[in-house]
Amino acid sequence: MEKKVIGLGMSGGVDSSAAAYLLKEQGYEVIGITMLLIDNDKSKESIIDAKSVCDFLGIKHVVIDLRDKFKDIVIKNFIDSYKSGVTPNPCCVCNKYFKFGLFYEEAKKLGCDFISTGHYASIKDGKLYRAKVLEKDQSYFLWGINKDILDKVILPLQDYDDKDMVREMAFKAGISVSNKKDSQEVCFVPNDDYKAFLDSNLDSLPRSGDICLKDGTVLGKHNGLIYYTVGQRKGLNISYKEPLYVIELDTINNKLIVGSNDDLFKNSLTAKDINLLVDELPNEIFAKVRSRGMLKPCRVKFLDNNKMQVNLLEDERAITLGQSVVLYDKNNCCLGGGIIEKVN
Repeated sequence: MEKKVIGLGMSGGVDSSAAAYLLKEQGYEVIGITMLLIDNDKSKESIIDAKSVCDFLGIKHVVIDLRDKFKDIVIKNFIDSYKSGVTPNPCCVCNKYFKFGLFYEEAKKLGCDFISTGHYASIKDGKLYRAKVLEKDQSYFLWGINKDILDKVILPLQDYDDKDMVREMAFKAGISVSNKKDSQEVCFVPNDDYKAFLDSNLDSLPRSGDICLKDGTVLGKHNGLIYYTVGQRKGLNISYKEPLYVIELDTINNKLIVGSNDDLFKNSLTAKDINLLVDELPNEIFAKVRSRGMLKPCRVKFLDNNKMQVNLLEDERAITLGQSVVLYDKNNCCLGGGIIEKVN
């Protein structure tokens, strides 16, 4: 029987390299595909590492230059979101449009029957589930992908208990990047310095404005709303009788609203640009409003213009505009999600 061809997203890291090894062991004809998204030293190093692993495994390696599209879609969205007073999640945008969007189209051109990545999540019967080990789960970042391609996606790491097991497997297989350090930062933000990146990519520097309590009492000055996010405590440089946190970015009046920790707890939100990964939602639904957050039981009401209202049955701290709300069922199946545009 002819081997099935699978296009694997090769980042040059241990996860995608281990996935390549596993897929080859399972009998697939693997094509390692590296998307060139940004132009820096780390990206060039990743291409070298990816090619080295592919050569070692005896599989074809292809580089696809998507830098212009990545800048127009992901980086532009990142900058525009901060300018609008919201905190974006660029990984969700990248997964939707690139790692499971353009990547899928390019893989088909190469004759691939399936695509694969090193994500920690599970796909069964055309549905997306949380990873076996919830601490490593990345399904939160995958809610935006097209549900029609789920049966064409294979995630080889879905059964591995932890990253140490993956590294050990890669080491035993002789893969050179088995001990390569994980990247914990946004790939296009050098040194994880958001302020410096935004400063260098804005037409003009943000305006300073008042830091206020909810009643309008002015406590100090902020450096520009673009540098703050809901829930932030450090860097406010104000004195008060109790700890204060950012609870709202008032972009209309250019004011940073601060309050107590209790002010951060809310239980209702509206999300836009929703994407469902199932044909119908179950009666029992759980929501997650940040990647490391807990699942909270909720009720969902669909609105016009591809929006939905999510009412949490338990209060959640620091629900943040621009982040994703992702829905699950009681069996950890990812139902879809949307981008938070209003907190009620």
